[in-house]
Amino acid sequence: MSSHQNATTYMPWKKQLLPNPHPPTPLNSPMPTLLSNAICLRLYDWSETSQIVVLLTELHGKISAVAKGAKRQTPSTLAKFSGGVELLTAGQAVLILKPNTELAQLIEWDLTNAHWSLRRSLTAYHAGMYAADIVHHLVHDHDPHPQTYHALHNFLANLTPDTDPYPALLRFQWQTISDLGYQPILDHDAQTGKSIDTSSPTLAFSPTEGGVVADNGVGPRWRVRTQTIQTLQAVARNQDDPNSDPDSILRANKLLAAYLRAILDKQLSSMLFLLDP
Repeated sequence: MSSHQNATTYMPWKKQLLPNPHPPTPLNSPMPTLLSNAICLRLYDWSETSQIVVLLTELHGKISAVAKGAKRQTPSTLAKFSGGVELLTAGQAVLILKPNTELAQLIEWDLTNAHWSLRRSLTAYHAGMYAADIVHHLVHDHDPHPQTYHALHNFLANLTPDTDPYPALLRFQWQTISDLGYQPILDHDAQTGKSIDTSSPTLAFSPTEGGVVADNGVGPRWRVRTQTIQTLQAVARNQDDPNSDPDSILRANKLLAAYLRAILDKQLSSMLFLLDP
């Protein structure tokens, strides 16, 4: 089965997929049609009645599209864009890919999760916006990353006003960084390859070397607590570190955010949520 066919049948949050009035066409056709699970990363007004959306799709990567007439309140528009397209919402998107243009056309949107909890907690909202922001800047157009999609989907779905978002945010950051090929080295010195001294209260992290290094002050490196690295090691093993306290989890989140800032070579405004709270 092709990846295109998978996009029309694998809907983890749907018990049953209704018949598609716009059957997908082959990707090599002049104007292929895609049906895919998607999350809205960006939303811009294009005209009085239309919008431009940036969607992270499950199997086709990031796609920018025009949603013509999406802001109209007519019965036909409400039927095509069920629930409306908003930032951080999840849905099933029907897209037409047009040749010779970077913008696809979003012809249908079926809202599956509005993530209302993000509207009831400022911390949860900032965490969700930060997660969407780093995905938007790290994932290239039409470059499939299903693991990153599911990491973002699960993170947004599990954010609640009464839950501390930082443990889940740490897992999301680690999963995304690892899936996109930027996983830092934590089990040995990234510069020398030697073992790291975990008995020391501090270590160092080098964004240029891509991991833990000796805390000797030579070259660009950030001093970090050994407990912070151990917290990240536990996340890398998909385990909870029994010695990790909320402060260690927050410091680990900040370290990964600073690492992403170095990778992108710029600071995103959403990073202030972690780096300058």
